[in-house]
Amino acid sequence: MPDIAFADDDAEAIKQNIITIHAGLTGRTLASGDPERLFLMSLASIIIQQRALINQVTKGRLLRYAAGALLDHMGAFQGSGRLDPAAAITTLQFVLSIPLASATPIPAGTRAGPQGGDGSIYFVTTEYMEIPAGATTGTVKAECSATGTAGNGFLSGQINTLMDQLPFVQSVTNLTASDGGAEAETDDAFRERIRTAPESYSTAGSQGSYEFWAKSTSAAMLDVKAFSPSDGVVTVVPLLAGGVIPGQDVLDAVSETLNDREIRPLTDQVTVAAPTAITYETTLTYYISRSRASEVPAIQAAVTAAVAAYQLWQRSKLGRHINPSELIARVMAAGALRVVPSAPVYTALTATQVAQDSTTTITYGGLVDD
Repeated sequence: MPDIAFADDDAEAIKQNIITIHAGLTGRTLASGDPERLFLMSLASIIIQQRALINQVTKGRLLRYAAGALLDHMGAFQGSGRLDPAAAITTLQFVLSIPLASATPIPAGTRAGPQGGDGSIYFVTTEYMEIPAGATTGTVKAECSATGTAGNGFLSGQINTLMDQLPFVQSVTNLTASDGGAEAETDDAFRERIRTAPESYSTAGSQGSYEFWAKSTSAAMLDVKAFSPSDGVVTVVPLLAGGVIPGQDVLDAVSETLNDREIRPLTDQVTVAAPTAITYETTLTYYISRSRASEVPAIQAAVTAAVAAYQLWQRSKLGRHINPSELIARVMAAGALRVVPSAPVYTALTATQVAQDSTTTITYGGLVDD
């Protein structure tokens, strides 16, 4: 939709209008240094600021322009709140030194951290768990002690230091990579959820409803696709911030949300699945104009950043086709005169696939004439 303005805040037009009205009323033309003209210009600056404030406040009542606390109030009107920062989650396995004749309790709040960590980041079990009599292992969900992205990225086996000693517990380790941690929901993401909030009113299991509730699971949700492969069957595919493919723990959390009796119609069978990764290589050679020889180091850095930004853009939406034209445009905008990419090639993706970059080779071809 086009931009909108509720008051004309064009500075030059306002100043000219004041001078024109003054000349019409007094019959005099004011010189640029006339004290009376300077006084009128001081009033004009106040009027300009007021017009800009009127525009800002009035446009802020529209969803497209609302931000901050005003957006929070809009969300409350729709029954949606901004999502709080989320902690990364994982599954911990506790191992006993010997099988016991009675059940071994693992209290909620038991802590485990990465080997060699300084104690600032650790994971806490979220529920009480027992290792049955005669068994030696048990698994339980755990979440990071710090919200945000700090707890993401610990691979299986890296969280293996028990911080709260328990009788007969020999070791602890994470079975799944930690993911799902995110900062508080951004204005853009919250704005999109408010826009789709009416979908949540549906009791018939609409596509928009499933996608809305899946995104409401955590601020880490970047994109969601819901579809029905057959009657009564619904598959929901989420994607995490940064284009990260969610692990089983996050998929289970989304499934738990969607299978709530107030969200899922009784006749729907809901499955939450990870998107299919389609990997691609990035290989290109670029050249810089000889007239910009003094800028070569800065342009080289900008090109590297542009390639990284392209790869993030490529993996930040489900079903986004692998498009080398976007790569060329970004590298040229960074200062390259000519770009010769050999990979990737254009590849069409389905709605449940996501592009994932693999190897990256960037070659500087040197200075060339325009």
